[in-house]
Formats: sequence, structure tokens, C-alpha cells
Amino acid sequence: MQISFSPSMRSITISSSNGFFDLMKVKVAARHISYRTLLHTVLVLAFLLPFVFILTAVVTLEGVNKCSSFDCLGRRLGPRFLGRRGDGSTKLVKEFYKIFDQVKSEEIPVGVKLPDSWSEFMLDMKNNQYDAKEFALRLKGMMEEMDRELKRSALAEQLHKHFAATSVPKSIHCLSLRLTDEYSSNAQARKQLPPPELLPFLSDSFYHHFVLATDNILAASVVVSSAVKSSLKPERIVFHVITDKKTYPGMHSWFALNPLAPAIIEVKGIHQFEWLTRENIPVLEAIENHLGVKNHYLGNHIISANVSDNPRAFASKLQARSPKYISLLNHLRIYLPELFPNLNKVVFLDDDIVVQRDLSPLWEIDLHGKVNGAVETCKGEDTWVMAKRFRTYFNFSHPLIANTLNPNECAWAYGMNVFDLNAWRKTSIRDTYHYWLKENLKSNLMLWKLGTLPPALLAFRGFVHPIDPSWHMLGLGYQEKTDLDSVRKAAVIHYNGQCKPWLEIGYKHLQPFWTKHVNYSNEFIRGCHILEPQ
Repeated sequence: MQISFSPSMRSITISSSNGFFDLMKVKVAARHISYRTLLHTVLVLAFLLPFVFILTAVVTLEGVNKCSSFDCLGRRLGPRFLGRRGDGSTKLVKEFYKIFDQVKSEEIPVGVKLPDSWSEFMLDMKNNQYDAKEFALRLKGMMEEMDRELKRSALAEQLHKHFAATSVPKSIHCLSLRLTDEYSSNAQARKQLPPPELLPFLSDSFYHHFVLATDNILAASVVVSSAVKSSLKPERIVFHVITDKKTYPGMHSWFALNPLAPAIIEVKGIHQFEWLTRENIPVLEAIENHLGVKNHYLGNHIISANVSDNPRAFASKLQARSPKYISLLNHLRIYLPELFPNLNKVVFLDDDIVVQRDLSPLWEIDLHGKVNGAVETCKGEDTWVMAKRFRTYFNFSHPLIANTLNPNECAWAYGMNVFDLNAWRKTSIRDTYHYWLKENLKSNLMLWKLGTLPPALLAFRGFVHPIDPSWHMLGLGYQEKTDLDSVRKAAVIHYNGQCKPWLEIGYKHLQPFWTKHVNYSNEFIRGCHILEPQ
């Protein structure tokens, strides 16, 4: 490139080095050049010179590229400025799409060793020089194998959670043993519950009667303590805690040594109820001895795992196979009118709940002649927790279910229920419950496989009065993304699901609502290393 000045200094010419054409000519005034004009000229040159250099380089390379300078420049720089690929790249991508479509329906050859990582895959491609189709086929095989591995891991995680949820933690087992030992050696731990002077109140309908059936002492302590602390009238609370014969001494010791006055607490074992005989509940003996039931609840759960299963659906299947569902304690609520013949109304609580608000207003709810006041679980915003209809629980491919039930019928929740025992005694709810249990046994558990709620849904049909959902919030044991503000506002929160708050697998951000009711200063809690979460 050359810059030349005319003899008269009236013009400046910029041309290519070979003189092929003038790139720019600037004419200068005849007499003088002002500083402003000179400044503007220099600025224009500073702006244009980079483009001049680019064009000069293109012209120099023109003979090599065999194309017009501006055409080459536009074709090469244009797609880059516009964010588009060149013609070659677009064509290559289209070819890949065609190849991927071809291998979509092809099976991976049996015996082909697929790489375990991307780096191994690329090394394999380079070493064997596979064509594009083989590349796509092996990539497909690798992705499918990784997908299967992810599902296997997710199913294994759910299986491990199931085993953790159905086993008794060492610390809780320790607590039961230590308290049982205390019952045998400490007269204070054996004192009568409640004291003799309070016995008449156990059947007094003026009081608010709660019923809790559990063999978990730590869980029972949280339920009772949270209910008493949240009550505006604790002096009117009567708790009837029912447990099995094995746990009874430890449960009695805990509440004898840790009274919650002015509330009244009664602890009874199943063996202390005269009505609970095999003659009155023959169906339970059938459940315990049925081979299909034993295999379902106590058999090899790994066999039921299928790689094609949705991990969440598999978790539900496992939860339904918890051995607690063949425990008399779990079926006990269906016999409340017989167990408490002198009571008119009770609130039944599960052992995995926490009471956060005064429950006295529950006794003022008019059930309009119905038996069971419960929260419906088909009308909430949470599609996983509050979208339960009969189709969720029952097998509608079975003719007995299909001909009897409506799959869209709304389900309701166990865990916090208001029972009008007077209205209940006028119904055949217990007999209906027994009938459906027997029918399910006859069909080898083909009517339902989801625990004790399905037969209750059938037995209480037509006898349920919906109560406000704010009374009972569910899902804290399997819904990790539970809204914390909603948890704080609920009267009762329910950790139904595998991830109980007293287990290591419990959700850490939901545990504090439960752990704040555990007395970590208690000598038995400390001695069994039930440690306060950090």
C-alpha cells in the first residue's frame, strides 16, 4: 500500500502496493488547511485504515482463494457476524440427524462392549475409526446403558430407604430397653397412670379425649408433648396411649417419670383390653397366617424392583409393604367404639404427627351425623400429596372393584381424625371393614396393596365429613419440597412416608418442627445417644 501527495499538495492518494487501483483520494484546500479540517481528516483515516488493511490482505490472497474479494469476504465473515454456520456445517448436521433417525429403531448388537465414560468413548472412536452410523449406534447404546444405571441407582436408594424406615434405630431400641428396665426396678416408674383420683375423668365427655396407638416411645412423647404445649386448655386434655405388650413397661415408665400435668395420660397395653380377643377380630388371625400376606409384607422386596419402574412409584410400593400394616396396632382405630364404650367423641392421632395449634375447636365441629371428620386429599394444589382418588389405592382392573367403586371418588387422610363414636355405633362400619379385608385375602391381595387406608376408605364410605385442610398437613415423610410457610401454619403436620423425623433419612429442613419437642436433657435420651440435630 502506498500513500502519495500531489506536487501542489492539494490531494493525498492511497493506493494498493501494485498500483492496481486507488483505494482513497483526499483533496486538500488550495491555500491552507485548518487544524479542525486536519483533525477531522486524521480521525476519518484512523477509522477507515483497519478496513483498508483487511481489503488489501484479501486482494493479496485473491489468487489463492480463486474468488472475488468482496464475495469471499462476505461469505466468510457474514455467517460469523450473523451467528450462522457455514454451508458445510449445516449440511453435516443434517446428515447426522438422518443417521440418528436411522439408528433410533435399531437394537444394540448383543455382546458389544460399551464404554463407561465419554473419554473412553472418544478414545474408542479414534482407535477404531468407526463411520458415522457406528458412532451414532454406539453413542445410543452408551446413553441407554447410563439411563438404566441411573434408574437402578434410584431404585436401590428407595430400597435402602425402605429398610431404614422399617427397622428400629438403635437409639430408639435402647430407649425402650432402658425404660423397661426402669419399670422393673423403680417404683416411681410403675406408679398408676393416671392416679386413682383422676380415673373418673377417663370416661368423662367434658374432657377432650385423644387416642394414640404406637410402639414407638420417642414418637409418642412428641405427639403428647406437642399437643399439651399447643393447647389453650391443657387441663381438659386426656390422652389414651395404647401400645403392645412388649413395649408397655417402657411406655408406662416414660409417662410416669415425665408427667405433663395438668393433662391426664393413660397408658394401656393391647393385652389389657378385654374386648380384643380372637373371637371379636377373627380377620386379623387370617391376615397373620395368610401365606400371600407374609410374602407381600415380609418377603424379598428386591424381586419386585423393575428397572422400568418410576422410582417414586416404586417407593410407594415399598411403603405399602411395611410390616406395620399387619400389626394389630395399625388396625386398632377401627375398634374405637368398642374399646371406649363410654366416650362420645375422640380425636385419633398417628405417632408420626406434631401438633402445632390448639385442637380444642375440633370438638366443636358439627359432623352433621357423619362418623369421621377428615381432610380430603383430592383437592389440594400439590398433585403428589393432595391428588389422591380411589384410583390411587384400588385395582380397577378387578371386576369386584370396577363394579363397586368410582375411580374418581375423593380419598381422605388417616392420621388426624375426629370420630363421633355415638354415630359410629349406629353403623356397620366394622363389619364392612372385615368384609373387604376378607375379600382382599381371597383375591390374593389383588384388590389393593396400599396398607390399611383402602379398607377404611371402603368401610367409611358415606360416613365422612370433610374438615378444613389447615387442620392436617400431610406428606412431610416423602415430599422433600414441602412449603415451609404452609408447614408453620398447619395445626397438625404429618410425617407420613418413609422419611420419619427420628430417622437419619429424614429431611433435615423438616426435622426441626419435630425435634423441638424432644427433651434432649432427659437422662434416658442422653444415655441412648439420641443426639440433638446441629
